[in-house]
Amino acid sequence: MPGQNISLRAGSGAEFTAYLAAPDTQLQTARASAVLVLQEIFGVNAFVRGVCDRFAEAGFMAIAPDLFWRQEPGVQLSETQHEQALRLLQGLDQEQAIDDCSDAIGYISALPDFSGRIGVVGYCLGGKLAYLLAARSKVDAAVSYYGVGIENALGEAQSLTAPLLLHIAAEDPLCPATAQASIYAALENIAGVRIEIHPGVGHAFARRGGATFVPEAAENADATTLAFLRQQLRV
Repeated sequence: MPGQNISLRAGSGAEFTAYLAAPDTQLQTARASAVLVLQEIFGVNAFVRGVCDRFAEAGFMAIAPDLFWRQEPGVQLSETQHEQALRLLQGLDQEQAIDDCSDAIGYISALPDFSGRIGVVGYCLGGKLAYLLAARSKVDAAVSYYGVGIENALGEAQSLTAPLLLHIAAEDPLCPATAQASIYAALENIAGVRIEIHPGVGHAFARRGGATFVPEAAENADATTLAFLRQQLRV
C-alpha cells in the first residue's frame, strides 16, 4: 500500500508529521517488524520516502519523522539546496531530534500490526542519530549509512545495547581517514558491532538519484542492511 503522511505528538504536546509506509495487508501473514528511517539534512524528501516504501515492500512497517519541524515543518530539499540544508542542520537540537525519534517509535509500537521489534536506519545526519539511538534507546537493531560526527560521540560506545551496522564510505570527506580510524578503534571489539568499509566511494553513495550515487555499492550496502535487519528483527 502507498505510504502516507501522519501526525505525531511531541512530548510538549505540539504536533509534527512523519511518513509512514506499511506492507500490503493482503500479502501479510503475521505482524510486522518496523524500521525507523532517519533523514539526511534534506528533510523527509523523495529519497527518504522511497527508502520507507522499499522497506514496506520487504515486509516492514517504516516511519520517517520530520526532524526539522521546529524550524521549517515539511521541508523537502534537493541536494542542490545545500546551503539551506546546512542552515537547518546548524539550527537542529539533536537531543530534541532524539526525543522526536522516541515519539515516532512510540507511535508505531502502538499499532496493532506491530510485531514488537524495531530497527533504525539513518543516513548522514540520521546515521549519527541511529548510532545514538543504539546506545540510548530500546531499538533492536541500528544501521548507519555514512553517519556524520560519530567520531565525536564515541564516549557513548560502551552504552551500545543494540546490534549496530555501520556503512562507512572510504572516500567520505565528511568522515575522513582519521575519523574512520577513531571509529574503528573504539567500536571494533564491541560485541554486536559490524563495520562495513565501502572502498572507492564517497559520502551519500546510497542516495538514489543523487550526484554521488554508486549503484553497485548501494545495492551491496542495501542487501547487507536488509539481511542484518531480518536477522536481528526476526523477520
